[in-house]
This record gives sequence, structure tokens and C-alpha cells, in this order.
Amino acid sequence: MLKAILVVLALACAGLAVAHSVRNPERLALDDAARKSASGQFVRLADGVTHYEVGGPDSGQRVVLIHGFSTPYYIWDSTFAALTSAGFRVARYDHFGRGYSDRPDVSYDVDLLDRQLLGLLDSLGWKDPVDIVGLSMGGIVVGAFAGRHPERTRSMVMVDPAAGSSEGGLPWFFKMPGLGLVLWETLALPGMAAGQLSDFVEPARWPTWPDQYRTQMQFKGFGRALRSTQLAQEHLSLDTLYARVGARGTVWSSLPQIRSDQTVPFELSAMVRKAIPQIQFEPIEHAGHLPHMEQAPVVHPILINFLRPSATPTDSTGRDRAAR
Repeated sequence: MLKAILVVLALACAGLAVAHSVRNPERLALDDAARKSASGQFVRLADGVTHYEVGGPDSGQRVVLIHGFSTPYYIWDSTFAALTSAGFRVARYDHFGRGYSDRPDVSYDVDLLDRQLLGLLDSLGWKDPVDIVGLSMGGIVVGAFAGRHPERTRSMVMVDPAAGSSEGGLPWFFKMPGLGLVLWETLALPGMAAGQLSDFVEPARWPTWPDQYRTQMQFKGFGRALRSTQLAQEHLSLDTLYARVGARGTVWSSLPQIRSDQTVPFELSAMVRKAIPQIQFEPIEHAGHLPHMEQAPVVHPILINFLRPSATPTDSTGRDRAAR
């Protein structure tokens, strides 16, 4: 009996190894040669090389765009163009583990995300307060940064910020040491590119979106970084994180989606609004998880109006918002 069990286990392990080698898209090392085709700039920070881009006039108000869980900085293409054209000095970057930034073998927790943003700002010489704009998981980065560094934060904007509890988010078999990563790279990772289309109400408008995403998937360490990010956030209290910002009185704006969002359910925005009472709430019609893309003509004017240093921001009814 024991021999039969060992044979079955050996065959299962062999089968998993074959499946992993076939299905795991990671084939290449992310090095200087791989980065030659990338636009933007690179800087070496404490935890590794960060891929970023800066645009707009040097004299413009400084804004940082922070992407979400897995899609790198190109998710902000239209917003970057809108803000730089409006006269803002804008930076955007790839989180560690995504895009063309390094994939260090560390815990992808809030401390790492905060350290990367702070290091990038310091490398750019941006010591004065900046406007920080975060999408989805980028809302966690924005909330953590504003709570920890209020002296570096002029205002904050969250687009569909992550909310609610992540407790028990990953199935148990993905959490296992060693084997969990192999299973993640075999079962979950391969379908992530096609899954990005679920962020849109009208996915047919974005036919190249999955292929664009697949570029970063070929570099080793991508899957490990995503799994580590989810594990690190499983016991993170977003209520506490956002409430810390609310207690400091930081002025911010949120641009949430309508009920069609499949990634961050609309009703979770109530938790964020409760934690930060001075919120400006802007529901966007006919958009999924990425309203800045699907409804750019609506979202970008709202964002620019909020960020204008010389303007008194107003909400969607025309009423003055709280002073900064």
C-alpha cells in the first residue's frame, strides 16, 4: 500500500512539474537587455530598480499616479496625457514585481510599497507635498503614504480604492510553502491576462489589453510578487488604514464606479467614506473598474478641477468642497 501511495505521489509531482513548465509564462530574466525596449526611465532604489516616467512642465504642480494590483503604469496612459497637457508635472511608476521594475524576493507588503514611493519621490527631488492618485490597490498605497507622511501629501485621490476585508482571500493550497507558489504559477497566473477584460463594461473596445499585459508576465518573479502581495494583505485592516487618514483631516477625492464593477463592489465605497468623512464621492456612470479609461471625458475634468492649485474645488453639484 505504501509503495502504491508513493508511486501515485511521484506521478502527481511529475505531472505538476510538466504542467508548471508548460503553463507558467515566466521565461525571461528582467535585466538591462530586456529593459532596452521600454520607454521611460529607471532608478535604483533601496529594494531594486524602479521603472518610471515623468512628464509635463517643470513648473507644474506635482502629481504621482499609482497603479493597482497587477497592471503596470501604462494603465494611466490617458490620464498621464490629460494631466501633462493641462500643465501638471506628473510621475508614474511600476510597483516592484510589475512591469519593468525589479522583482525582489521579499514580502510585498505595505511597507515595501510605501518605501518604493517615498524613495522615488526622494530620487526625483520632490520634497514638497504632492498630489497622489491611486487606482484600486493603489488606494492602499495612497492611504498608507498619506497616513505616514502627511507632510509630503498635498491631496489624495482614490479611483475605485480597494476596500473591505481580504481575510482568507487565497485558497489554502496557494498558501502552502513552496508548493503553493508552483500551484499559483500553474493554475492562477496563466489566465490573468485574459481576466483583465473583466474590468471593463465594454471589453470589445480594448482588444489589445490582454496582449499588453502578457509582456510583463514573461519575466521571472511576476507570479511570486502577485502571490506575495495577496498574502501580505490578507490580514491588513483597511478600515484602520483609511481611518488614520481621516483622523488627520487630509482632503481627498474619490472617483468610484457604478454597480457594474466586478473587482471592487460598489457598496464597499461606503466603508471608505465612513473612514474618511471629508471625502468627495463621484459615482461614474457606465464604467467598470477603470472609469478613467472608459469614461475619460467625464473623469479627467473632475480630476483636473480637483488638482488645480488656483481653483476652489467643487463637487458634482457645484458646491464648494472643504478647504485643503
